[in-house]
Amino acid sequence: MSETPDPQPKTSEPRIHPTADLKGCRLGRFCIVGERVVLREVVVGDFSYFERHAEAIYTRIGKFCSIAANTRINALDHPMERVTTHKVSYRPNEYFLYLGVDEGFRERRRARSVTTGNDVWIGHGAVVMPGVSIGNGAVIGANAVVTRDVEPYAVVAGVPAKRLRWRFEEPVRQRIEALAWWDWPVERLGRAIPDMQALPIEAFLDRWEAAGE
Repeated sequence: MSETPDPQPKTSEPRIHPTADLKGCRLGRFCIVGERVVLREVVVGDFSYFERHAEAIYTRIGKFCSIAANTRINALDHPMERVTTHKVSYRPNEYFLYLGVDEGFRERRRARSVTTGNDVWIGHGAVVMPGVSIGNGAVIGANAVVTRDVEPYAVVAGVPAKRLRWRFEEPVRQRIEALAWWDWPVERLGRAIPDMQALPIEAFLDRWEAAGE
């Protein structure tokens, strides 16, 4: 384990670009929300960030997630079973002052929320469809369209997204899950970062498993 002194982290308050538009959201420590990001009823875990022009609705993001620019998480659903898919049927208030939002359709959308684990990377321009769950450590390729659940530590890409490979072999995946480094106190995390940078994954696990709490 590194013998460097305890780090002095920057302020843990979320950093939100003045052009971002958030409603009904809850942000964890050290979160960053970039330029013109639009979030609606999104919970964001510690250290996760959204790059410019990303959008998400009815979503729970884990810790240490990297959301690239121009992504869309929980892409808008339309009622294909109705005579029209147009929003005039579920948001008629935008056209008729005496008609309100279709709360039943809104609740249907909320019920199909998206969730991600920790340390998830969603690449540039990717789209995650309603109801999808993405496991810890997964990687979503640029411009992918994710229509089904993604397993932990899977690397997926394409339209629709399919698994290309695993980030690590199963024994390593299991060890990372058990270590759960994303739940460490900030001071412990700071001490581990030089080892994250310098050590091969198994050497890192050996060292920090042995370090315990």
